[in-house]
Amino acid sequence: METKRCIKPGEPGTIGLMKQYGEALVCVRYKYDINKKKRYKTIELIIDEKPWEPKKIKSPLSNEIVGIRIAYGEANLAGIVKKAGGIWNREKKVWEIPYFKVKALKLEKRMI
Repeated sequence: METKRCIKPGEPGTIGLMKQYGEALVCVRYKYDINKKKRYKTIELIIDEKPWEPKKIKSPLSNEIVGIRIAYGEANLAGIVKKAGGIWNREKKVWEIPYFKVKALKLEKRMI
């Protein structure tokens, strides 16, 4: 099945379902089955709500060695990391470099 449309509550095609399910309605999806030549209308509902606190991510110490991923084709970036003192770890297949340098190079999103 392939999903072609996902409609948010309040948009045309959801009004009747909003009357039926109210605030619990998250979205309406239209799915298509090519083999059976059928269209299905599905809904996503909120069925439970509880308080939740996300876990706080512990920031590494500034001199702690962390791993960062750099794709094979990103040779320029790998060169920059190497010049900054990064070391390639063959076993883990990551560049290892102190956290403060990762932060200085703005590569936090690549940390593992």
